[in-house]
Amino acid sequence: MLRPNAVKHALAANREVYGLYCSTPDPVPVEMIGCTGYDFVILDTEHTLVDPQQLESLIRAAEAVDLTPFVRVPEADPGAVLRALDAGAMGIVVPHVRNRHGVDEAIRAARYHPEGMRSLGGGRMTGFGRIDSAEYIRLANAEIMVIALIEDADGVEAIDEILAGGGVDLVLPGPGDLSQSYGVPWQTRHPLVTAAIERIHRSCLEHGVPFAAMARTPENHARWRSEGVTAFVLGEERDLAAQALRRHRDVVTGSGPGEPATPPPVKVTLP
Repeated sequence: MLRPNAVKHALAANREVYGLYCSTPDPVPVEMIGCTGYDFVILDTEHTLVDPQQLESLIRAAEAVDLTPFVRVPEADPGAVLRALDAGAMGIVVPHVRNRHGVDEAIRAARYHPEGMRSLGGGRMTGFGRIDSAEYIRLANAEIMVIALIEDADGVEAIDEILAGGGVDLVLPGPGDLSQSYGVPWQTRHPLVTAAIERIHRSCLEHGVPFAAMARTPENHARWRSEGVTAFVLGEERDLAAQALRRHRDVVTGSGPGEPATPPPVKVTLP
């Protein structure tokens, strides 16, 4: 059932919020993220295979531990937006936003009249009738967030146009795809990529739209925090789990220089 959006209200009050991407289609890691103190989770349905029943269970797991669930939907898929919101998501993360048209289409899919044309329905988002249908429309338009993921050079160039029209509640940069868009795949600290992210941040400041920094290190977190950023994505649960497993094995086995317990990365040579 629809609840007040704790993340949206925290950002409006200039309070810090922290989240993770979650790509494992199982409720347990979602519940763990909430129990370890994060404020929100971005459930990935763009890069992972998650069926509608699984997604609903992931959202339930987030609700059970007071974790605000957002869903990254596949690109340009209004049906996926509808299903995520009907399952109880408190916001949608729209990938590859390149222009204002992409935002307008997302808003149309995510919000009800007069802001959009999200298809009317019932079910768990209204508490199976506990919230009056007309009241649900009002509450949903007020609480559910539209989050733009900028991960293409075109989107960076159009960022002022994207934000000037309103309707965007939060902006996320996508350093990985940005690096590829600028011709330097996975060089996420390349000057072209860092300059693009700086431009996105400046535009957010100019238009009064919250910006969520990718902060995987204490240094990045401190840097963005010093610039007034209050929303942070600290990575993805699979990466963090793999790092923790490697570190635990190395610590327990006492491996040191010359005796790596963690195997080196595999290099593949193509003919």
